[in-house]
Amino acid sequence: MAKRKRSAVAPASIADDSIPRPPTLRSTSTVPLPPNVTVPKPGSRRTSQRVADSATVNPDLNPAILDGDIALRASPDGDVNGDIVSATVKQNEDSSSELSDIPELEPPAKKNKRGAVQRKMEKKAAAEVDHNMPKKPAITASKDVGDEIIGGDPEAEGDEEADEEGVKQAMSRPPPVNSDYLPLPWKGRLGYACLNTYLRNSNPPVFSSRTCRIASIIEHRHPLKDPSQPEHPTKNRPDKDQPADIARGQAYVENLGLANARDIIKMLRWNDKYGIKFMRLSSEMFPFASHEEYGYKLAPFAAETLAEVGKVVAELGHRVTTHPGQYTQLGSPRKQVIDGSIRDLDYHDEMLSLLKLPPQQDRDAVMILHMGGVFGDKAATLDRFRENYAKLSPSVKNRLVLENDDVSWSVHDLLPVCQELNIPLVLDFHHHNIIFDADKVREGTKDIMELFPTIAETWKRKGITQKMHYSEPTPAAITLKQRRKHSPRVATLPPCPNDMDLMIEAKDKEQAVFELMRTFKLPGFDRFNDIIPHVRNDDNKPIRAVAKKAPKKKAKKARVDDLEAMDATLEGLEDQGPAEVPEEEVGMGGPDRRAYWPPGMEEWLRPAKRVIKKKDEGTKGKTKVTAAKKENTTEVLQNGIKAENAAGKGAKEPLAKQSVVEKTVSTRKKAPKPVPTPSTSDEEDNVSRPPSDLSDGEVMAPIVRRGAAAPARKSMSCAG
Repeated sequence: MAKRKRSAVAPASIADDSIPRPPTLRSTSTVPLPPNVTVPKPGSRRTSQRVADSATVNPDLNPAILDGDIALRASPDGDVNGDIVSATVKQNEDSSSELSDIPELEPPAKKNKRGAVQRKMEKKAAAEVDHNMPKKPAITASKDVGDEIIGGDPEAEGDEEADEEGVKQAMSRPPPVNSDYLPLPWKGRLGYACLNTYLRNSNPPVFSSRTCRIASIIEHRHPLKDPSQPEHPTKNRPDKDQPADIARGQAYVENLGLANARDIIKMLRWNDKYGIKFMRLSSEMFPFASHEEYGYKLAPFAAETLAEVGKVVAELGHRVTTHPGQYTQLGSPRKQVIDGSIRDLDYHDEMLSLLKLPPQQDRDAVMILHMGGVFGDKAATLDRFRENYAKLSPSVKNRLVLENDDVSWSVHDLLPVCQELNIPLVLDFHHHNIIFDADKVREGTKDIMELFPTIAETWKRKGITQKMHYSEPTPAAITLKQRRKHSPRVATLPPCPNDMDLMIEAKDKEQAVFELMRTFKLPGFDRFNDIIPHVRNDDNKPIRAVAKKAPKKKAKKARVDDLEAMDATLEGLEDQGPAEVPEEEVGMGGPDRRAYWPPGMEEWLRPAKRVIKKKDEGTKGKTKVTAAKKENTTEVLQNGIKAENAAGKGAKEPLAKQSVVEKTVSTRKKAPKPVPTPSTSDEEDNVSRPPSDLSDGEVMAPIVRRGAAAPARKSMSCAG
């Protein structure tokens, strides 16, 4: 989905409850307030503006809160080639300067297009996006290395240009051989990853991947200039002249995580209402939790909230999983990367463990991991993986599963190590069609079905419900690099067993699941209806107060009366009844269950913001000329009236004005008009003509203004 213009800044979260926290928008994702703070009632322009300015969790209103990069993609996989990474690492290791002295490079901006509404997403530095990797440009995707940008986001907007060599390779490969088996009737669970597009566009938005910058954490270590008032973008910001408190900045980022976790409850209930019982939790639910310097444990501050989420998961019988990012690599040759990877896996394990799920659901709450880079030698990388896997805690080992990727590691590469270390294997059909062992199978879904029993055995040994991943490349993809990009939706089901869990990795998230439900009449297809463009009856829009205009008063009393009239209007609005939509029903599709939007029509969820176009230079010039003319005309009128009054005080005022108008009109320059054919009409007689045009019996008539009575013509005879 690009980024909307944001108009406010998040208030600082505080560690001490003695300092009032700012009020927040009425949402399931609000941060709890101390007892000494009251939330203003909605209904007034001044009140609603204050609430909007102090919203800590709404990125549409708060520029300090960002959308998590991983949640906005179909898959957290990245285009990080192990050979390029290892070569870059070696280059930096051979450098005379220390890694810590390498300056940070600004990453290119990431764009996310949501239908017609384009929102530019500010991409964080890779060390902030990935909590477990060092902030070095050497091993960070989408960072500049010399004159070349390595890595990149396969889900970024814009089509990759096909190079000549890639096209030749694509045209020479054998056609895929796909199975015609469809897993119908479907008995398993379909799921999507991290973000719900419908809820993300609710008012207020509901999603679980709010994040921020490290700079925001550091800034909010300082108290507000006026702690008794909510934070304001300009009037009440953190005062950097006052002493900083690490606990205050930590509370700021922890409150973001709590808001994310609370929204999971609504997402789960939304999914259950529409027949979706499988979801991947965002790895960015708690920002920077696994960071080396700014990381933190989730217990005890998030234990209660996550336990509430777990109760809902258990109550509804859903499945939740996680997928750590592309930089969590246990086969890396760098110790710093290994340490960060272990921290990241411990963070994900703690998040899932705090859900307190029943035994089977807890076993099914797995963490999907990629092997990562090759680093020049697959055998050596596998040896390092075995060594580092042995260092993991038993809880992490019980949750860890491996997935084949679309860069280096095929199913045949990973299956032996999964069997050796008792690790389940996730089959990703999309990745398999890009990276596979051509000596053993052909491209497509048919040949890989021979390995289904062996893959299923890796799950049964641990008593975990099997899952697979399915996605499709974009229709225009030709080369391998182009085919890595996920299509917004999928057209069919893979030939998987019909009683397993299938994760649909598509950019349209829950809408891709809806599409499959509609196509194959899967369970739940009759629970949702098509939305109407820009019409949502499941949101409570804030009431805008329109104050009555007070009568004009003399002197300073007018201002006081205006305020009194506005206060009277606001008091009347505050007495209005409760919200039309109950809190638990906000964003739930309304009574008609309108939750499905057609492909490519995501802007139907919310009308596009009005864009006021600036006038071009030519129009600005004309405006200036017009203003100058008006000023000149006014000055002439004023001077003319003074002159006329001074010349003849006894003259009638209409004549004086008439004279001034004549002088004003004479100053204007008009384009010459074509001379009409002479006629004998009275109107033509009012126009002066040169003497040469007069007949022998006529004399030149006096000039008469249009509208005045014309004198009668007199004929003069010649003296004889």
